[in-house]
Parts: sequence; C-alpha cells; structure tokens
Amino acid sequence: MEYTPFPSWPDTTPRLIAVAAGREAADMVIRGGIWVNVHSREALPDHDVAIAAGRVAFVGPDASYCIGPETQVIEADGRYMIPGLCDAHMHIESGMLTPAEFARAVIPHGTTSMFTDPHEIANVLGLEGVRLMHDEALMQPVNIFTQMPSCAPSAPGLETTGYEITAEDVAEAMSWPGIIGLGEMMNFPGVIHSDPKMLAEIAATQRAGKTVGGHYASPDLGSDFAAYVAGGPADDHEGTCEDDAIARVRQGMRSMMRLGSAWYDVESQITAVTEKGLDPRNFILCTDDCHSGTLINDGHMNRVVRHAISCGCDPLVALQMATINTATHFGLEREIGSITPGRRADIILSSDLTSLPIETVIARGQVVAENGTVTVDCPHLDWPAKARNTVHLGHELSSTDFEITAPAGANRVMANVIGVVENQAPTRALKSELPIIEGLVEGEGEVCQIALVERHRATGGVTNAFVSGFGYQGKMAMASTVAHDSHHMIVVGTDREQMALAANRLAEVGGGITIFRDGEELALVELPIAGLMSDNPAAEVAAKAEKMVEAMKACGCELNNAYMQHSLLALVVIPELRISDLGLVDVRTFEKIDLLEPLA
Repeated sequence: MEYTPFPSWPDTTPRLIAVAAGREAADMVIRGGIWVNVHSREALPDHDVAIAAGRVAFVGPDASYCIGPETQVIEADGRYMIPGLCDAHMHIESGMLTPAEFARAVIPHGTTSMFTDPHEIANVLGLEGVRLMHDEALMQPVNIFTQMPSCAPSAPGLETTGYEITAEDVAEAMSWPGIIGLGEMMNFPGVIHSDPKMLAEIAATQRAGKTVGGHYASPDLGSDFAAYVAGGPADDHEGTCEDDAIARVRQGMRSMMRLGSAWYDVESQITAVTEKGLDPRNFILCTDDCHSGTLINDGHMNRVVRHAISCGCDPLVALQMATINTATHFGLEREIGSITPGRRADIILSSDLTSLPIETVIARGQVVAENGTVTVDCPHLDWPAKARNTVHLGHELSSTDFEITAPAGANRVMANVIGVVENQAPTRALKSELPIIEGLVEGEGEVCQIALVERHRATGGVTNAFVSGFGYQGKMAMASTVAHDSHHMIVVGTDREQMALAANRLAEVGGGITIFRDGEELALVELPIAGLMSDNPAAEVAAKAEKMVEAMKACGCELNNAYMQHSLLALVVIPELRISDLGLVDVRTFEKIDLLEPLA
C-alpha cells in the first residue's frame, strides 16, 4: 500500500472556511455534546462540532447550518467530546505487535496519536528495521509519529547489538515524512561527557527543527543532570519520584510520567502538580512499554488517564497531560491534541469524565471504533524474510553452556546478583553467598540462574550470572528474544537442562517467549518478526501472553507483570546491575564487574 500524506491544514483551508461560514456542508457533525476544551481547561455543554476534510471546521453551540443532505450526523446526547488521546513515549515492539496490530489494539481505547521509538528493532535490523516500522506506521488510520532511535547500542563498549545506529543514519532519517524527532537519548553518560557521536545525533535533530527525546536514568540531580539537560534532551520519562519530576520541569524539560504494564511512576510524581501546585502544562502522560495483554484487557492511554485521576489529578488536567501537552511538546499543537478549528478531527465520545468509558472514537474525521470494536482497516506491510529470520545461535545449546565453574578449592563463593524490583525498571545490585556442587556454582533460595545468549551473529556465546526476586521453584526455565535493548536472548531458570530446552525452542520458532518445566513446554508466544513482534491479531497474541503469565505463576512467580522485568535484565543503561553479552555490568559506574568474588 502506497503512503498518501494526510492533507495539510493549508491544503484544506478553503474547505474549512467554507464550512465554517455556512457556504458548504460539513462531512460530519457531532451534535449536542460537552466540549472538553483543553486550551482553556473547560467542559462546555451543548456544543456541536463540524468536520470537513478530516479536520475540525467549527465548534460552537449550533452547527445545524453546516448540515447538508450528505452530512453524517452523530448525536452526542450530552456525552463528553474529548480530544483523541496521545501517547508521548512508547515502544510498539513492547506490545509484541506490528504497528498495524498495535493500532488495531489501541484504537478502541481512544488512542489516536502515538510517538514511537522503534529502538528495539533498530538493535536487531538497524536502519532498515526502523524504516519498516516507519512505513507501516504511516499506513494506519491514526497518527503514528516515529522518533529515530538514538542509541543502538545503548551503551557502547558494554554490549554488542545486531546493528549500530550512526549519526549519519539519524541525519538521513530526519528527512523521512513520519520522523518527529530523536528517540530517547539513553546514553546519558555519553551526553554528559560530550561524546561526539551522541552530540552529532542531537545536532542533526535540532538542525532539522525536531524534538530530542531524553532518558536520564540516574538519581543524581546535580552537575551530571545539569550537563545532560544542557546537551539538548527536551523530555524525560525515567523519573520515579516527585523530586525527579520537579527537577525536570524546573530545567525546562517536560516530565513524562509513565504507567506501562510494569512501570508505575505516575502516582509517585504527580504530587508535583496535585500537592506542590506546579504548572501542569509541563507534565505529560505516557506508557513507555505495554504488552498485548495489558492492551486487550486493561487499556492504553485511557488507562493512564484514569490512573492519574485516581491519584488525585483533576480530570481536565489529566486530559491535558494526554492531549495538548503532548502535541505542544512535539510542535504539533496546530495539528493534534485539541478539538479546535484546523486540527485533525480526532475525537472521543465518553459518558463520564472520570471513569472514561470509550464509546465512540473518531480519527481524522472518520469513525474508527464503536463500543470497543474497530470499524476500519489497519493495513499491513509485507515484512521481508530478513526480518523473520533473526535468531542465530551458532550451535544447539546444551546444559553445559549454562555451567558456572567455581574457583578451585572453594566450598562456597560470593556472587554479584541482579535483584529484581517489582513494578520498577531499576534493579538492585545484591551479593549472595552460594554453594558449590561438583565444581559448579549453584543458585540457592531466591537466587536462580540467568544467561544472555548471543543471537545476532551466531557466535555461540553465553554469558551466565545470577538473579533474585522471581520466586521460581522446581526445575524450570523461561527464555525470551525480547531482551532490551540489545535483544539477544535472556534465559532465566533453576535448571540448566530446562534452560537449554527453552533456548533451542526459540531458535526453532524464530523468536519469542517460552517457559519449560520438567521437560514440558508450558507456554509459547511466537514473535517471528525480529524476534520481537507478531503480525497476528492482538487478541491472539494476548491470549498466548496470558498463558505465559499463568505459566510463570505456576512456576512460583507472583510479581506483577514479571515478564517486563525479565525482558529488561539486559538493559545496561538503567541501574543498578544488568547482564550483557560482554559480562555483568554495574550501571552505577558503567563498568563490567566479576560475577564471583572470594569470600571475606
């Protein structure tokens, strides 16, 4: 399907003026609703909206003069007319879906604009993968704006990716029609220390007049934070407490507060507005990472807005944070984010402003969902074979690949252990005294084994370490080719035989997630595109993901959305301790450390 640009405001101005003046009939009129005006923060009853050429032509108490014989009339019946919701920072790949299927999943929830950073596929397929995501995004009936990934690898020297993104790649992408800016600048030490590559990427983005996304995953709000802000990132979503949110907006950044499948960072930061009284126009809501089960069962940006309201935020303020604030941040205030003349006609009809039921969704002037059902097509790309053949292990793995040899003569050893934190992206750097059995170090109690299996270049490399916090019991293993951000393969298990079975199974199916226990596969989510996504319908993927969650529980894991913690264990830009293909990484110092230490 060839991309056809959505007509611009200047291109449609004559028609919009003619409809607003009453000289021509509107394509659609929504009649008798409560106009949620996010510019003035008002809910104005008894208003109509007239739409022409996919844009708002008129909003006022009476649009009857805009109605002609061919005009589609929708009776709002006193419901709220709300701007379509915007997700300011997200990764489509985290939904385990292609852009088309992700759009199909979120449209019924009222999301009409997304700002996506496809840095997951960039690590696997490079600029070609970004282009595929960008192209399918432009085909959708809603607005999917793409941020050019900035950091592949996320931390040079500490991990090896399938491909690297260069400053030249960034400069090239800035000319693509759907590129809205630079994706999250995760290499914050690189910015702080004036790494030429990072600064070149930022400069290319700024010279193109586009927005630089931020990612400052450090609690240090001193000189390092000041240096990072001076480098150019315009927003940040890694804050976890009120002080983080306040520091960001005081320095001219937008504070993006996220509620994803496993990240619960809104409640701890929104008090900067609800209690400290800071200007809410500099705060933005986003999801960052939502897997398919959350999208199908719980919602998307409507879920985030409802959560913000439940945390004490005024509903109109929460809606600003999910509409006009986002549009303004990306320079699109004259295009999306409000129900006002000239803007794209992205409108939700809802009977309640607090519980926010999404009853009708209109995008670009057409009804795209009614009462939870999508009413339009979401076109697919023909994904090439290269994108479907990305798991290369080099050889069939066995239990010996997952052995951790003990120092000679020792009975027990001190190990550096990754500590999982529920509902948080950061981990803890723990130490645990572990037993040695027949010359091999073994997990004990809460501590089980983790391995990073190289899957891009068929090196056969396996990095072994330990992790704590999942609560797994019995002989089991869980493997995933979703392993932010390098996206090798993460295997976590209590038994090396099960770990080998799980890893080999993912090589067989071309990527995804699997769980084995006692030699039996309990769950499998096939993700054949880059080992990250499926182009099957979201409901089918969600059903398999739900079985995965049930299997994790059956193996003893009771953490909320523990899969998200599993998939981030290789993310070497978020403290404290991570695993990569090059070893164990202390992200507090950005240095590799030894797995084992002698007992004191």
